[in-house]
Amino acid sequence: MAGEFSTLVSCGLMLSKRLYYGKGVSPAPAVMSRSLSSTESYLPTSVMAYAVVPEPAAVDNPDVPSYQPYVHGRCDPPALIPLHMHEVSMEVDCFMDTAFVTVSGAWRMHCIMAGRRCDCRIAIPMGEKGSLLGVEVDVSETERSYNSKWVTLADSNDTEKVVKSGDGYYLTPHIYTFKIPQVGGGFNVLIKVSWSQKLPYQDGQFCLIVPFSFPAYVIPVGKKIPKREKIQLNVNSGIGTELLIKCTSHPLKELSREVRKLSFIYEAEVPAWSTSDLNFTYTVSSSGIFGGVLLQSPPLCDFDEREIFCFYLSPGNSQNMKVFRKDVVFVVDISESMQGCPIENVKNALLASLSKLNPQDSFNIIAFNSEIHLFSSTMVLTTHGSILNATEWLSSNLIADGGTNIMLPLKQAIKLLSDTSESIPLIFLITDGSVEDEREICNVMKGYLTSGGSVSPRICTFGIGLYCNHYFLQMLAQMGRGHYDCTYDADNIELRVERLFTTASSVVLANITTGMPENLDSLELFPSHIPDLSFGSPLIVSGRYKGEFPDIIKVNGMLADMSTFATDLKVQIAKDVPFDRILARRQIDIVTCHAWLSESKELEEKVAKISLQTSFPSEYTCLILLQTEGGKRVPESILAREVCTFSFLFEKPGGIYLPRVLYE
Repeated sequence: MAGEFSTLVSCGLMLSKRLYYGKGVSPAPAVMSRSLSSTESYLPTSVMAYAVVPEPAAVDNPDVPSYQPYVHGRCDPPALIPLHMHEVSMEVDCFMDTAFVTVSGAWRMHCIMAGRRCDCRIAIPMGEKGSLLGVEVDVSETERSYNSKWVTLADSNDTEKVVKSGDGYYLTPHIYTFKIPQVGGGFNVLIKVSWSQKLPYQDGQFCLIVPFSFPAYVIPVGKKIPKREKIQLNVNSGIGTELLIKCTSHPLKELSREVRKLSFIYEAEVPAWSTSDLNFTYTVSSSGIFGGVLLQSPPLCDFDEREIFCFYLSPGNSQNMKVFRKDVVFVVDISESMQGCPIENVKNALLASLSKLNPQDSFNIIAFNSEIHLFSSTMVLTTHGSILNATEWLSSNLIADGGTNIMLPLKQAIKLLSDTSESIPLIFLITDGSVEDEREICNVMKGYLTSGGSVSPRICTFGIGLYCNHYFLQMLAQMGRGHYDCTYDADNIELRVERLFTTASSVVLANITTGMPENLDSLELFPSHIPDLSFGSPLIVSGRYKGEFPDIIKVNGMLADMSTFATDLKVQIAKDVPFDRILARRQIDIVTCHAWLSESKELEEKVAKISLQTSFPSEYTCLILLQTEGGKRVPESILAREVCTFSFLFEKPGGIYLPRVLYE
């Protein structure tokens, strides 16, 4: 799909050569990036708008007609001509580990002759784990405007239209695109889009990367056309600790500074639009483990009237903190569907992960399809020789063939780790498939994990492609106090597996418990099993409660030297942090997993309510586009449906969730 889109843009740029801008005036050349493949070269790198051109004869400058010869024929599928952008601004609000992004801009239908109309396609690239929240579009020369709204599937007039509609779909897992019908030549299109994205945490730093790079061919042609771009960035750590700026890509000017809050602005009239993404890195200053507990009353009209709390724990910036010794079992899917790039990239990712193990760590590898293949009958210490042996074994045994049986290798991994002590036993599952006994697997693993020793096995899961049951993999990771990630692009497997393994293998505090008061009338935790704290990820546990919360919460855990860690976290009232929105994504994911596992309609309804209240996507809601014309609302159309964390549709044949992308 991405390749076809890029080809259509290439065709559109060829068509745009017909445009005449007046004597001595010519547009900037459309230069293809040499660093990208041909299928990626014309993919949008920030919010962009395109004219959808089925008839080449309609291509002309609406202000200066060229009177070129008539062009016979049609473009099938229609070509995409990038529209000239006249203004752009972006506002980013960072709270804890989440960023909320709003991009507003003005584009002009500069390539369609006056009196003719065509559709306008809008593309929205988003950052890490982006979730589309809302869309507003105004066609300035008419009284037409469009606003998005989240509704339940039951409230939609035509649920089947969700599947069949081609107006909105994900071009890639990070680029959403939708269509506005029939915009006239010379008309201005005002667009405002908002999304949330994850703030990656690496080497003790939060890294904000927001798409904000524009190609030269969207620069308006003409010497006297003003071009103004603006960025406003607000950072709120949520806790009373100093923020330190490490690097920034744009010349941001500091507006205000408080202990835990910073505000910046960049605004300029420019000869050309930004050619780099917004990149902003900062750290929360601390030499050791620190945290806090924040309380907040629910927003007005909240369906859940209980109070909100957020428990936050960070590993700090000290590189001298000791990490746990690890006993790792890699459980790798080698079924037939893993053939080609997936199996090769998984192999490379495993070798990179093995190289990060320390000499005191041990490991083993289980390759599975319908059977299991063990690297060793026991755990193996990490040495140069054992890694060489593992490399040879992987080359000989990671051959994709056969079916998928996940229960058998997981039981074998638990058995291999049964004798571990004074270490973190870790099961690292990588798969691209679904199996029929997934709920049974969860229940069996739950039994093993609750009957473990001083440190029960941790389970990390990694899903590849569209046909995993990602709820199953998330559920396993939650039960196992581990981490989950996925990719829909085989080329990203190596990078994302390495990053997940780095987080999972850098645990500094395990078996974390919080001294929540027993006299509360109601208490709900997200997640219910508190994960370990690692260098690769701050720990955030949220929840709802009813009753009197104490001024201090005691936190206990176990350090890497097996000694006990204990600290008192001060409870504070948070008034300027929108917890209901910050915590919405993780709460929707967690409750949806439990709804899948228990097949509970009540939990499904709860997910839908959270989605509608916070404007975050869920499996049980869809985003509709409401058109207003002349002050009156016209019939709605389905814009998008996002039914898992990563914005893909799921069908449920035989109870198995199979994600797929909406295509035109």
